[in-house]
Amino acid sequence: MAANEPIDPRVRLAISQWPDDAPRGAVSTFCAEHGISRKSFYELRKRAKDDGPAAVLEPRTRRPNSSPSKFGDAIKEQAIAVRAALESSGLDCGPISVHDKMHAMGLDPVPSTASLARIFREAGVARREPRKKPRSAWRRFVYPAPNACWQLDGTEYILTGGRTCVILQLIDDHSRYAVASHVAWGETTEAALAVFDKAVAAHGVPQRLLSDNGAALNPSRRGYIGQLVEHASALGVEAITGKPYKPTTQGKNERFHQTLFRYLDKQPLAETLDQLQAQVDAFDHIYNTQRPHQGLPGRVTPLTAWEATPKADAPHPKPVRPLFERPAPRPRPAPVPLDLPAGTLVRRVTTAGTIGLDSVTYMVDRHHAFERVLVVPVGDKIVITDIDGEVLAEHTRPSPGTTYVGNGRPRGSRPKPEQLSPKP
Repeated sequence: MAANEPIDPRVRLAISQWPDDAPRGAVSTFCAEHGISRKSFYELRKRAKDDGPAAVLEPRTRRPNSSPSKFGDAIKEQAIAVRAALESSGLDCGPISVHDKMHAMGLDPVPSTASLARIFREAGVARREPRKKPRSAWRRFVYPAPNACWQLDGTEYILTGGRTCVILQLIDDHSRYAVASHVAWGETTEAALAVFDKAVAAHGVPQRLLSDNGAALNPSRRGYIGQLVEHASALGVEAITGKPYKPTTQGKNERFHQTLFRYLDKQPLAETLDQLQAQVDAFDHIYNTQRPHQGLPGRVTPLTAWEATPKADAPHPKPVRPLFERPAPRPRPAPVPLDLPAGTLVRRVTTAGTIGLDSVTYMVDRHHAFERVLVVPVGDKIVITDIDGEVLAEHTRPSPGTTYVGNGRPRGSRPKPEQLSPKP
């Protein structure tokens, strides 16, 4: 008998009338002959004793007593209406966002996110998206506290008449809180300074400022320091950048742009920078205080995450040092005396503390590197002195074929002179 095939009514009748004094092994034989399990036999027999023989003649329905995933038309229409309201406002309208919004509105019952996804698919309002990597595979990095790091990035936007402007957005890495936004005609130094100063005035000084390598943001990788980096460094802020052509380093800000554009697409097209700035400010308020963020633990709002953890300590201002400093000029060497004895040679000590003479390298001392010395041949010896005549080294000329003559001391730094212990 197949697993899902119902038991024959005649077999059910025989089980309901099974005698209590049946011989040993009769149940196993009966089950084998009719292709049923002993478990089914005893379940039917117990039901016959509890509810009567007629209760086992027909199979029971397999429908569950309750269907939590089944909702009435009223709840389905309610969920679809909430989704439509979010979509018309330019906010996220996926199952998670609708689920959180229905909870915030105090509706009951609220379908699960899986049920909402099924309801939207059945209603034909779901937006199909390609399969993505599961979130468990992400390697997410977040700073431990607000103001530990801010992310700054700009994105272009088209006004009426086809005019292009730039929206600079500055967010906190830890809480995703939008600390400031600024609209300008281009990604200029003045605009970058304006949005940074606006955020500092409202929320304090961050420890780090992460941006891309744009000329107006952080051109340090191009070999010079921008005004924003210089201004931030004067406050003690460490300006850091992502790798070139790697926008994923500023991924939180890139995702922030998408959420902003979805909102602006549902608003009247701005004609001026002031109108667009007002729309961006309204979005920042909704984003920070009303919209649960799916990238935050517990799907709280950025404002809740911002206030949940104490802010990182403000950095201490430090003097700005140029990125590329010119080396300090070296002191000019002492002039070589003009009245040198005949045969005296002038050599310059190398960084290794040696001089060269007749294809032989002689060790002098590294402490005299870059200094000019006098080499005086005396018979089969050479004497090396400084310009004032103080003897620095004496060497015997080596046999032919030798190319290096040391100073007789072992390699390495000089040992420190022994000092007497102050204790008696």
